[in-house]
Amino acid sequence: MDLATLMENGMDTAQASGLLLNVMWTMVGAVLVYFMQAGFAMCEAGFTRAKNSGNILMKNMLDFVLGSLFFFIFGFAIMHGTDWNGIIGIKGFFNPASLADADGMINGLPVGVFMIFHTVFCATAATIVSGSMAERTKFAAYLAYSAAISIIIYPVSGHWIWGGGFLSQMGFHDFAGSTAVHMVGGLCALVGAKILGPRIGKYTKDGKARAIPGHNLPIAALGVFILWFCWFGFNCGSTTAASTSLGDIAMTTNLAAAAATLMAMCVTWLRYGKPDVSMTFNGALAGLVAITAGCDVVSSWEAIIIGLVAGLVVVFSIEIFDQKIKIDDPVGAVSVHGICGALGTILTGVFGEGCSLGTQITGVASVAAYVLVMAFVIFTIINKTIGLRVSREEETEGLDVHEHGSSAYADFNFRL
Repeated sequence: MDLATLMENGMDTAQASGLLLNVMWTMVGAVLVYFMQAGFAMCEAGFTRAKNSGNILMKNMLDFVLGSLFFFIFGFAIMHGTDWNGIIGIKGFFNPASLADADGMINGLPVGVFMIFHTVFCATAATIVSGSMAERTKFAAYLAYSAAISIIIYPVSGHWIWGGGFLSQMGFHDFAGSTAVHMVGGLCALVGAKILGPRIGKYTKDGKARAIPGHNLPIAALGVFILWFCWFGFNCGSTTAASTSLGDIAMTTNLAAAAATLMAMCVTWLRYGKPDVSMTFNGALAGLVAITAGCDVVSSWEAIIIGLVAGLVVVFSIEIFDQKIKIDDPVGAVSVHGICGALGTILTGVFGEGCSLGTQITGVASVAAYVLVMAFVIFTIINKTIGLRVSREEETEGLDVHEHGSSAYADFNFRL
């Protein structure tokens, strides 16, 4: 509806103009969050080996494709449908537009605008797992997982937080999804990588971790820059309104990322003798993930503190998972998204105005328990049916040729 139509339906000029501005801003945010898929694709491709690049790109594309379809058919109703006992939505399956009011609105927005905004968030949660399971996962198995998270995992915990469920009723605060999106994706990545097992050659016979460098740091860096850029849509767009708070949210988002990047660089410089490139870039993402829960309720200085903590934690978390727990996570997604997502949500309870630390911890623990159990069940079923892992020959020669019949870099000679 245009301005004239809205006014004919009873709105005054200010109300109609405000609604259209909110629609425009929310759509800008949705488009930016969609473009995060490109950022994830570049990061994951750059941090892994050339022989698997095409497979990485396909998984990131299909995450969004399957997420869009299954979230429309099932997930949106589970997340935003009529609440049942604070646990799950039970109305709107196959026809989410039926959840709109008589004016075609839901939560103050036209139903299509509200749906596309939450669709791109769902796809982001799914795509986080791709990097952790890179270089050894069957493509068909990954498609099955991607559908499952869009139907079963993300929408249920999302209902608890954003759909009127029990956590929202308790006052749990996760403004743009440190827990709802990033921790959910990171914990799914943890379970998937654990069940899948490490890549061939990742650990020596005595259990010592070996580095498997990615093939293209410039592409990985481009991915990080894209993600940082799109994060302004992720966090500022979550207002779903063209409000005066946008600048403050942009500032807290940016400062946390900058502080985390600097901290990760300094820590690696001290520990390794040189500033590590890939860890520094992961520090930037860690800061962005951590600030996402409380970007609207913390001050600029508090955002810097959250970023510094995230930049410190992500370095040691990646080391612990890689060397002590022996979870092979090629891109560090478990630490960046899972650990720092939980960390940022809890720190919102420490710094956030009007937020309760106890409620934040309860929310993180509740979502973590649900996601870990459901991810274990889903990945176990997939492993017992389709099978999660490719053969040793396929892994050694590369998934591009064996899974897709072509190489991302035609006529290149690869070091296996």
